[in-house]
Order: sequence, then C-alpha cells, then structure tokens
Amino acid sequence: MTDTIKTYMREVGEKASAAALEIARADTGRKNAALAAIAGILLDKQAWLQEQNALDLEHGKNKGLDAALLDRLALTPERIQGMAEGLRQVAALPDPVGEISDLKKQPSGIQVGKMRVPLGVIGIIYESRPNVTADAAALCLKSGNATILRGGSEAIHSNLAIADCIYAGLEQAGLPADAVQVINTADRAAVGELITMSDTVSVIIPRGGKGLIERISRESTVPVIKHLDGICHVYIDDEADMDKAIAIAMNAKTHRYGVCNAMETLLVAEGAAQEILPKLADAYAEKDVELRGCKKTLAILPDIKAATEEDWDTEYLAPVLSIRIVDGIDQAIAHIHAHSSDHTDSIVTENYSRIMQFLREVDSSSVMVNASTRFADGFEYGLGAEIGISTDKLHARGPVGLEGLTSQKYIVLGEGHVRG
Repeated sequence: MTDTIKTYMREVGEKASAAALEIARADTGRKNAALAAIAGILLDKQAWLQEQNALDLEHGKNKGLDAALLDRLALTPERIQGMAEGLRQVAALPDPVGEISDLKKQPSGIQVGKMRVPLGVIGIIYESRPNVTADAAALCLKSGNATILRGGSEAIHSNLAIADCIYAGLEQAGLPADAVQVINTADRAAVGELITMSDTVSVIIPRGGKGLIERISRESTVPVIKHLDGICHVYIDDEADMDKAIAIAMNAKTHRYGVCNAMETLLVAEGAAQEILPKLADAYAEKDVELRGCKKTLAILPDIKAATEEDWDTEYLAPVLSIRIVDGIDQAIAHIHAHSSDHTDSIVTENYSRIMQFLREVDSSSVMVNASTRFADGFEYGLGAEIGISTDKLHARGPVGLEGLTSQKYIVLGEGHVRG
C-alpha cells in the first residue's frame, strides 16, 4: 500500500508541476473565467453535492463525531451559495501576478525593480470543512499557482465532489484540470508523502488543529506557512478611554470563541484595574465567560478562579479568559513577549508615546491600537480572502491572501548596458 501511495503521490506532483507552468502563464481573463465557471457549476450541481455530503455526514455520525464537527462538515444550500460567491469575489480581486514595483534607475543607467510571480505548486492540508476546497483552489488559481489539496478523511466524498466541479470549470476555461488536484485517498501516508515532495511542491500550508500543524512543521522537508496558536492579548492602559476599552475587550473575547484571533488573555494596567475590572466582570458574566485571574485580579474580583502559569500559555477557544494586572506598558510588553504566540496583540490607550512603543516593541504578525483582535482577518484587511494566518517571519506574515501566495523576483531593464 505504501508503494502504491508513493507512486500515486509522485504522479500527482508531476502533473501539478506541469500544470503550474501553464497556469502561471494564464492571463487574468482566463483565470477569472475559470472561477466564474466553477461557481456556476457548484450551483448547478448543488443537489448532487449535498448527496455526496450526506455520505460524509452519515459516516461522521457513525464514527461519533460531535455536533460541532458535524455542523462544520455540512454542505447546506447557504454554504454552497457561499462557496460560489467566494469564487466570484476572488475573481473580482486585482491579479497580483506580473505586477512591477520599485522600479528605479541606477547610476549605471539600468533600471532595477521587482515583479510579482507565483510560488509554483502549493500543497494545502486541512480538516473538516469542505468549503475550504473551493476557497483554497480559488486563491491558488488566481495567484497563478497549481495546488494539491488534501482534506480530512471525514469529508472525502464532499471534497472529491467539489473537485469534480473545479475540474469541469478549469476545462471549460481552457486551463489544465491538473492545476487543482484533490487527493483521492484517506490514507494518512499521502500526507507524509506530500510534505516531503520538495522536488515538485514549493510550499505547504496546513489548516487545522495544533496537532496537525505541529506534525507538518516537524516532518516537512518543504517550506511551511503556518501558525500554531492564537494566544492573543489586549492590554488596557491606565490612559485608555474606558468606553473603548470595555467595547474592545468584550468584542475580542465574545464575538466568537473558537477562532484564532479571539483574545485569550486580558492585561490591565494597575491604575485602571479598580475602575474597569468590575464592569468587565459583570459584562462577561452575562455571556457566561469564565474568568481566571492573577493575585491582584483576585483582590478586586474575589469570586473568580485563580489563574495558573499554564493559563498564560493556553489557547482556550472557549468562553474562558485569563486576566493579569500589570504595573504598566513595560510589564505588559514583557508578558506578551513571554506568552504570546505572535498572532495578534492590541493596546487600548490615548497616549501616543505608548502607542508607538507598543507598535515598535510587540513583535506579532498583527499589532493593533484601539481595535479588537477579531479584525486580524484577510477580508477585514482588504485582502478579499485568505488561505490562513502566518506567524512566521519569512515570506508571508499575518493573513495570507493572494499576494502572500506569490513571491518577487528582481527585473533589470537596460538598453544594451554592459558593466565597465
């Protein structure tokens, strides 16, 4: 079986490499035509997609998947409509491929600039939600890349059905169907092969739980764009506008719990704690949020749980919040350096000097001022869509949209120039 998987994956990689050359040459009109065609086919095939999805849902129920996972797995008519609309939105975005920037004339007379180019073949490994198949294919296609998609075994019928719609749309637009390939086996050995195919795959993007991402990061011989945790902080300074602070702290925690840009730790300056914490505690109680506090916090809110050292390093993804009172901005930044996952951290203050200090010294992929961490999202950043969030420092950082799926090469323009 392992030899069969190796052979299959090698064929997938070779087909993707060949398709990547053609898709990189495709003009914007053909790529947009393919996206529009796929959107139309998804809507036309809605009943069939739901039939295939029902097979996954039945299998998931038999395996004992909980209600939340089954909900993520379901392809409702609204979600199929959403996939189609997402494809159309990506088609409406500016095409980054071929964009020339920073063109400057040098003393020698040559002009030196940069051109944005596709990465090549992108391998994406994800879990549960079958709509990711369409979203990922759209972003890779528009950015001129071929892609190999490996979804979770629990969604294999749904993913392969969506893949058939994608293949049909690519062929309708005159583009190679191999530009998007969905792995047709649930065998985990396929993942092991994909993440070591450095001769054909340019980059791996894992989307899923921490365990999956840790494994990919540890075992991949292909560069990985990823984030492991979303341990996000909001720091309320003693010169914060209290109305802003309460609104931001509530939104960052309670807007949605199971997302990577939700606040997990609230830091409060000692000078503001006595005034704001009782108000926040009442507001969080209405939302049934469990609070865990440091000793100073417990002195103000004696009815909450005591926070442990482990709490500062925990991504709850639940209605649980840890609170620490700090001396001021320096101690807040020190706490963030020690415990942040480098995802998103925010300061609430009206003090310009502290704003600039926070922006300079907090080294996360998104650093915010007087705004909820929930804004750390590709759509909210004006990227139109995203393939994920990167906390790496090389290549893409923060929400990864179309531009993050490309690289740049230097271009030199001359008129017969030779170096003397």
